[in-house]
Amino acid sequence: MLFRVANLRTAVELPEAELPARVCQKLGLPETELQSWRILRKSLDARQRNTLQFVYSLILDLPDSTTLKAPQDLQVDAYQKKTFFDPDPGSQPLKSRPVIVGSGPAGLLAGYFLALKGYRPIILERGQAVKDRVPAIRQFDGGGAHDNENNYLFGEGGAGCFSDGKLTCRITGADVDWVLQSFVDCGGRPSLVYEHRPHLGSNKLPLICRNYRRRIEALGGEYRFGCRLEGLRIVDGRLQGVETSSGFIDTSQCILAMGHSARDTYRMLLDVGLPLRAKAFQLGLRIEQPQTVVNDHKYGRPEYLQQLGAADYSLVAKGERNLFTFCMCAGGVVIPSISEPNMFCSNGMSNSRHDTPFANSGLVVTLEPELFGSSHPLAGVELQQRYEAKAFAMTGGDYMAPVQRAADFLNGRTPDTTQKIPSSYQRGTKPMNLAEILPTPVLTAIMNGLPVMDRKWKGQYLPEAVLVGPEMRGSSPVRIDRDRETWQVPGLSGIYPVGEGAGYAGGIVTAAVDGLRAARKLVETFAQPSDG
Repeated sequence: MLFRVANLRTAVELPEAELPARVCQKLGLPETELQSWRILRKSLDARQRNTLQFVYSLILDLPDSTTLKAPQDLQVDAYQKKTFFDPDPGSQPLKSRPVIVGSGPAGLLAGYFLALKGYRPIILERGQAVKDRVPAIRQFDGGGAHDNENNYLFGEGGAGCFSDGKLTCRITGADVDWVLQSFVDCGGRPSLVYEHRPHLGSNKLPLICRNYRRRIEALGGEYRFGCRLEGLRIVDGRLQGVETSSGFIDTSQCILAMGHSARDTYRMLLDVGLPLRAKAFQLGLRIEQPQTVVNDHKYGRPEYLQQLGAADYSLVAKGERNLFTFCMCAGGVVIPSISEPNMFCSNGMSNSRHDTPFANSGLVVTLEPELFGSSHPLAGVELQQRYEAKAFAMTGGDYMAPVQRAADFLNGRTPDTTQKIPSSYQRGTKPMNLAEILPTPVLTAIMNGLPVMDRKWKGQYLPEAVLVGPEMRGSSPVRIDRDRETWQVPGLSGIYPVGEGAGYAGGIVTAAVDGLRAARKLVETFAQPSDG
């Protein structure tokens, strides 16, 4: 019989191998009765510095006759294993293989599920394979030219491949578990399935993306790199095929997982007649501090650093528009998030070892469509482009990052452009007045919210903080309408908009789950493709 035991608290020094003895002792059970066990959830309680604790939920397999009386500090109940819905192929004939546009998390997991079910998907990726993407990014970081098609945002794995690899999400269930287990199967560490804030690391993601591709190809799937979607052929409300930079592909089923930075694709889809609309999205700046400041604030005791590694944080300052941290990268670096020439936008990432001297985090506000200044579906995109172009121009037009000390920003002091401001951004920085590259509502929220965040840290958050900007790609400013039951565009058979780019996800796991669910809808309906 399976039981769930929640709220088991231990010192962070306790090895996980000692958990069975600890939980049996708490429950008054002989350890010999424990047939098997596993960790369901693990999180860190850092509310009391100097006495950090891990908090576990465990699944215990005990004899059917077992009755448990839980002590007051534990929660114990019967556990019903979540069931993953894995449908058999449907009955409607499918003449041609399904096409997936984009190889980011949504497209990757859609392709993986379809390949496992025998549908041999064709995955289109405008960028290049990881082995060609990594050197292109390194060349750019060293001062080379920007490649419009092969960069931090476009290429195998999508933007997710070089955006830290955080697997934190707010949704739960069997689909999430299936996605996390697939990451483990393709090279992630086993603890990803139960950690509260699992993190792959930007150095590990390229290998994991490649492992997914090898599995998909071994099952009959196909990747086409350097292949950009340029049009959809629709006749009488049904998809007949896709136009690409490499030619026409005959298909009746297309999963659109193009990511939130394929702005040219948005415009094409709007011209074709897909129902796009502006949606709220997150934008602001990034904030950097020495990682030692974050460690000292969170841990209190230096030995915790050896035990737990670089510390992270999450902050919210409530107001007319809440200011909140997003995608915090402990021991990380600030990177460019650029998909078009002559623009600049920042992002952050960290490797699995979190071993740089810098901590950085997005510092963002949610901006509603009514503040864009236009009702056009791409008004949010145009707002992003306007400020990204301004940031590029103000630093001299060489993809350097505009930076400013937080104290100068809050006091309205224009920085000395000859001063050296520490930052992890590799291509170079220029001190600038960051207020010039933010919409007024966002600027106001950051000005009001930063002092609140500093008070929460008892004055430790801002003294050494540096701001980098702008951060414009926190989420998509566009949503493509889709039917809640079929996952397809209403009135257009065969088109499945998914993931962050379609406006239905906000991170690697939620995008991956969204892609999985679209692929499952396709499998439920159609038989395996009949073409060779």
